[in-house]
Amino acid sequence: MLELNGASALVTGGASGLGEATVRALSAAGSKVVIVDLGHQADKAEALLSDVGSGRFVECDVTNTEQVIAAIEAAKEMGPLRSVINSAGRGWATRTIGKDGTYESAHDLEVFRTVVEINLIGTFNVCRLAATAMSQNEPNEDGERGAIVNTASVAALEGQIGQVSYTASKAGVVGMTITIARDLAAVGIRCNTIIPGLIDTPIYGTGEASEQFKERLRVGTLFPKRLGKASEYASLALELLRNSYINGESVRIDSGMRMQPK
Repeated sequence: MLELNGASALVTGGASGLGEATVRALSAAGSKVVIVDLGHQADKAEALLSDVGSGRFVECDVTNTEQVIAAIEAAKEMGPLRSVINSAGRGWATRTIGKDGTYESAHDLEVFRTVVEINLIGTFNVCRLAATAMSQNEPNEDGERGAIVNTASVAALEGQIGQVSYTASKAGVVGMTITIARDLAAVGIRCNTIIPGLIDTPIYGTGEASEQFKERLRVGTLFPKRLGKASEYASLALELLRNSYINGESVRIDSGMRMQPK
């Protein structure tokens, strides 16, 4: 089992949603967590750190190598970096072609590049740099030095209409999981991916309209007939970090639902 107590951890997108829940769970397990997020999330990050009582916030764009290295070094100052959870990402709803049949109305290629750059390349950027730092840790009795958990989406497997850039980016995260695990096996670092379904996070907003929208989403769930909780994602993330025999896996957490075309 990978020991989390007394070690440091890095959580991208850690100021809210899935990342926030994971920061809370890691802190409760005794890890010193670096929250990696964009500057506009600083107030949320500082409030979260005040709640959990330890850790640091580092403003960071996951596609920026120097900023990622700075976040990793900040984690190492608090203890050996043993855990990384990549939950930063973004979506963009656009169909592959427009309605008028013109080339100009086709999916904007820069939008596609941006989503892939953040969700896929940003995730790999953190993996490659964090794993480099982890490789210098003292191994435990299993020869283990650390573990990485990435975040995909059910869109990776059942992308809905208008999700082509998001689907491509998240499918890439799933696809590279076993290869990263194989690459890092020689230095005792595991890599797994979580494939969340419909998780109730601030992305859906607040208020009556938001609740009505989430009520419609619940119809597509299997059992339980509700949206998932961020704490349930975090619980799975910690199990994938701790359990030394889970490696190279992409695990769904979605009530058993399968996404329909729209």
